[in-house]
Amino acid sequence: MVDRLKRATWMRLDLLDRWLLKELLGPLLFFIALFTLLLLTGGVMFELVRQMVDKNLPITIAVQVLLFSIPRWLAFSVPIGTLMASLFVFTRLSANSELTALRSLGITTVRMISAALALSMVMTLFTFVLNDVVVPRSQRYAEVTLKRSLGRSLASETGRDIIYPRFGTRFDSDGEEDGKGLNQLFYSRKFQDGEMADVTVLDFTRSGFTQMLRADRAIWNEDQASWDFLDGQILTLAANGSSTKADFDRYVYPLGSGPVRLAGIEKDAVNMTVAEALQAQRLYEEAGSIKEARKIRVRIQEKFTVPMACLVFGLFGATLGAQPSYRSSRSFSFVLTLGIIAVYYVIGFSFSSLGVKGTLPPILAAWLPVMLFLGAGGLLLKQASR
Repeated sequence: MVDRLKRATWMRLDLLDRWLLKELLGPLLFFIALFTLLLLTGGVMFELVRQMVDKNLPITIAVQVLLFSIPRWLAFSVPIGTLMASLFVFTRLSANSELTALRSLGITTVRMISAALALSMVMTLFTFVLNDVVVPRSQRYAEVTLKRSLGRSLASETGRDIIYPRFGTRFDSDGEEDGKGLNQLFYSRKFQDGEMADVTVLDFTRSGFTQMLRADRAIWNEDQASWDFLDGQILTLAANGSSTKADFDRYVYPLGSGPVRLAGIEKDAVNMTVAEALQAQRLYEEAGSIKEARKIRVRIQEKFTVPMACLVFGLFGATLGAQPSYRSSRSFSFVLTLGIIAVYYVIGFSFSSLGVKGTLPPILAAWLPVMLFLGAGGLLLKQASR
């Protein structure tokens, strides 16, 4: 049944599209495999070999980490493979005068490259799903597997200098509302093994009073939705200058789980899905971390624009290869491909940095390079169609 459906879908395509897709699929798979292998070797394999030599990392663990790392580098190699395949195939067809024969039959350049564009859009969708569903999970598995094998604490490298402000309504000494503003400011030097260490909280909930709590440790109590502060002191300052101080072994303090959730945010946006990145954005905004919130907004937009490189590269590769005047050797095509990739990613990185810095709005910083290159590709296509 499935085979019949596939055959029926395939046969609905025009003969020209079926022929071009057959020409494209082989080189596309070859270049994706080739660049995945090259990127994997440079990005992971050398480091794993070093860990095996220096820290006796078992080869079975190294193989697992290597396999879990494949999706991340596959997501990079798909756009590059799309560019290489489209440029390679259309250059060959042009050199063999097959495109000239199609033009003599009245087939336009736009029609000739439509199969390549459709394939590029499929690769765009594939890369988005890969980036959002597979890569975050596989990267976490790879990191956890490697750290466990090397005997490192999984939480020791996360959650340092956690600052969490909480805003809300303040109350006067009679219990009446007295405006809104900063209610509590939470600080912990680090978060490790589920505990906050060296914790300080400033409490401004009651107007006219400032309360400061300091504790060696603090643990989030999920059942009571509160914090257990352990081994500390509490100091209360009144507006008239009087103060009270008390030591405690355990002090239950009502503050949301925001600090724990803030400490658990992945440092690398690659390890987040779009939903997780949106949650991280809300936490950063809630915590008043403007720079981090702005940065994660850029990364969220890039979750959509990074896969769009497949469409941009497919357009460039097919259009350049289909130019009537374009005749070139494979070595020149390879150099040209590297040039296009370098320019695209340098411009993309520059705009991304401007977005993180706040010079450009996040949506503009992420989408402007894509729009510029699609526009340039459209001009090339217009020139090739003359």
